[in-house]
Amino acid sequence: MGLDMYACITREHPNQPVDFTVTEYTEIHYWRKHPDLHGWMADLYFAKGGTNADFNSATLALTPRELDHLETAVKAGSLPETSGFFFGASIGDEAEGDLEFIAKARNAIDEGYTVFYDSWW
Repeated sequence: MGLDMYACITREHPNQPVDFTVTEYTEIHYWRKHPDLHGWMADLYFAKGGTNADFNSATLALTPRELDHLETAVKAGSLPETSGFFFGASIGDEAEGDLEFIAKARNAIDEGYTVFYDSWW
């Protein structure tokens, strides 16, 4: 068990920014036990009205502006330190992968996809 984190794309356009269901999607990025990124996503999820108290298996749509904020945090090394029983630890070498995800997500949005984050632990 542990924190599994997914970035996905869909042609569907959910009616709400969090806690939505899609029928078809494609995974574009995967992280294993990167809790600091998960903490950043959790903060955004709750700011957007998310109600899943554990932020576990809860969907979160990402906008270009939010990707800009994430990129700034990744480059500044300012993702919030986050811990959890199954989370493991961010080890500090994830920035390259995070920036690769952001680039893929921006391209997908430019192509008309919705980008979303989901996790399971």
